[in-house]
Amino acid sequence: MGEKNDVVLRTFRALVEGADRKFARVRDVPAYGHVTSQQYFHKVFKAYTKLWKYQQDHRSELVDSGLHRWEIGEIASRIGQLYFGQYMRTSEARFLVEAYVFYEAILNRRYFEGSKGFGKDLGVRFKELRFYARFLLVSLILNRTEMVKGLTDLFKALVDESKACFRETNFKEWRQVVQEIVRFMKVDTAFMNVRPLRYCAMFDSHQASLPYVARFHAKKVLKFRDALLTSYHRNEVKFAELTLDTFRMLQCLEWEPSGSFYQKQLVESNGNCVSTDHSGASGLIDINLAADMTDPTLPPNPRKAILYRPSVTHLIAVMATICEELPPDSVMLVYLSASGNAGHSNNVSQMEGFQKSSKYKVSSQFSQEQSSSMSESSSNDRGESTGYYDSYLWFGSRGNSVSNNLYPGDIIPFTRRPLFLIIDSDNSHAFKAGLSKLLYDLIGYSRVVLHGAERGEAAALLLSPMRPAFKNLSDVDISKNGSQFTFFLTAPLPAFCQMVGLHSSDINADVYNDAENILSTAFSEWEVILCTSTSVNIVWAQVLNDPFIRRLILRFIFCRSVLSFFCLPEDSDQYVPVCLPHLPSSISPKSEVVRSSVLRLAKHFSVADCFHFNDT
Repeated sequence: MGEKNDVVLRTFRALVEGADRKFARVRDVPAYGHVTSQQYFHKVFKAYTKLWKYQQDHRSELVDSGLHRWEIGEIASRIGQLYFGQYMRTSEARFLVEAYVFYEAILNRRYFEGSKGFGKDLGVRFKELRFYARFLLVSLILNRTEMVKGLTDLFKALVDESKACFRETNFKEWRQVVQEIVRFMKVDTAFMNVRPLRYCAMFDSHQASLPYVARFHAKKVLKFRDALLTSYHRNEVKFAELTLDTFRMLQCLEWEPSGSFYQKQLVESNGNCVSTDHSGASGLIDINLAADMTDPTLPPNPRKAILYRPSVTHLIAVMATICEELPPDSVMLVYLSASGNAGHSNNVSQMEGFQKSSKYKVSSQFSQEQSSSMSESSSNDRGESTGYYDSYLWFGSRGNSVSNNLYPGDIIPFTRRPLFLIIDSDNSHAFKAGLSKLLYDLIGYSRVVLHGAERGEAAALLLSPMRPAFKNLSDVDISKNGSQFTFFLTAPLPAFCQMVGLHSSDINADVYNDAENILSTAFSEWEVILCTSTSVNIVWAQVLNDPFIRRLILRFIFCRSVLSFFCLPEDSDQYVPVCLPHLPSSISPKSEVVRSSVLRLAKHFSVADCFHFNDT
């Protein structure tokens, strides 16, 4: 019997080593571009499937030979990590759900709990901490809010215990991870339980406009299949390598997995984020559960490359890779959120926000600071005043190196293919054409911008305001609340409430739901106008068939109209977003169909006094 157990154990160890070697080869493969060794991923999954089945079939012999439960948990954690990696590479929801299934099973079966008494093994403790951090990220992306709250409490308790048990080890980084998730949840939970950020037919398909959308056909129709998302701000809210803004945009460009809110009820909770396992099989994890949790009728999600604090050269390289592999008749969406210069963080201070006095004027102190900032940014490193060197986004942690600057001209080579560009920055005006195609300054530099200088395909641009606008100064700081423009594009009604100073505790659920209906009706009307307009530019017409991009355009119209009425007309250059090419005038803020919808929403929340409906 002992000899048989030894053989089983040796076979098991060999399978572990073989699977780990294959895992190491795919772990660091970039999560963008087509992987030439895609077939190797199947080999890794096959190796871990074989390993998992072997430990299930020989569990008693392995336990008798000294196999620890945390070792089983580590295998399951690796499988979950593989699935999550595939989700990040493909954006397929089934991989995200599979990762959740494995991580939840590890938690339910308490595979790592034995590590607490395992001779105070620091290596095992780090495995357990990494498991919690990864499970938190998966749960966060899947919008399992209650699970995230429970995991956060368990994770914090584990970090505190680790500090007490391993006094010679510094757990500062793990304490920072705890702080990150607490900060993230504090920002993102307001209004977030009302409806998902993902595209949900229940909320985002407007029945009245569906016939017009179905009949709409441009001369050229582009398919949206690839996106690049990145944000780079000082002290921005983030968890792991997912910032709040990229998280919101990531979710906005996906289908809700089950077409509505997904809540899996496979096990019964015991009230401490640990569920009671009724499977009756120790170690059994059903890898086919995802089939019951996703809607096979939904189209595939567009692939998304999410870059965390990239260098400019890395960002351009990824754009080049995606652009090179872009299928024919497809459009690439690029979302860039960054500050306008190294000396001025986009974590806007309270004095730099939209402050309304009794006459709704921007504070004079802000005007002075803004003028100073603009004059500083109009000089390059050599002290020369030019129209070129103040036109960039800043991707750097410190210093004022030109190597950290992304200029509009850097994007021009990629306009050989269709491009849908969202710029969220206090320097977004750098991408506007204006007079930029002329020789701009006196010393011979040509002001380089994107719109009007494309090399093949006219780009669609959504450009944020230069400054956010809020009723309450406490809501201004992007390091606490994320970007206002991105919030409007991904969650328009919560963004509206935040702008006028309304909090979830201030609003009755029925009142909020009625507001959702008002906004949905407005979007439906605007959708009909877009799909029946004879003046809509081909740049917009060729992407209107895509539900994700169409929803972004409708939300941009809402954002632009709200901010147009919220600020004074003379301040619109700073506080109102811009789209290029221009959308039809029939859906401009001054049009009655748009103005009446915003007015109705403002009156519904009793905040009409915050707006200037009679000044336009």
